[in-house]
Amino acid sequence: MGRDSVYDIENSIGFLLAKAYQRGFGLFKEQLECYDLTPPQFSLLAFLWIEDGLSQTSLSQKTQVDRTTIGGLIDRLEKLGLVQRLPAPEDRRAHRICLTEKGRGLEKELCTIAGEVTEKFLAPLGVEERTTLRETLRKLRQ
Repeated sequence: MGRDSVYDIENSIGFLLAKAYQRGFGLFKEQLECYDLTPPQFSLLAFLWIEDGLSQTSLSQKTQVDRTTIGGLIDRLEKLGLVQRLPAPEDRRAHRICLTEKGRGLEKELCTIAGEVTEKFLAPLGVEERTTLRETLRKLRQ
């Protein structure tokens, strides 16, 4: 097999996306460690800051995290005292995931950190490049 037929892994879209994700995840994880939180747990909180009292199923759909995994994330947030499961009035078998006072109280601080991490991560890009990147990623997400 000649050198020309070797797959250029370092320049492949999949490899570049994975490495960019790892870098962004690592930067954010580092900033959340002192709160004993992970980026996926932050995502759940962020959706609850927008709309508190979502069902576990709704959170799973919004975050695109499977139901088993999301259950573990909610368990951890519950242990940290940031959320609580309350019975859903429309279905006794279901629960609404509700922020506690402590969970609501972290919104401003954690959103500021998220903004700072995003700024650091995107620092090499100009305004137009950032817009193009967001639009491109939205298209690929569909």
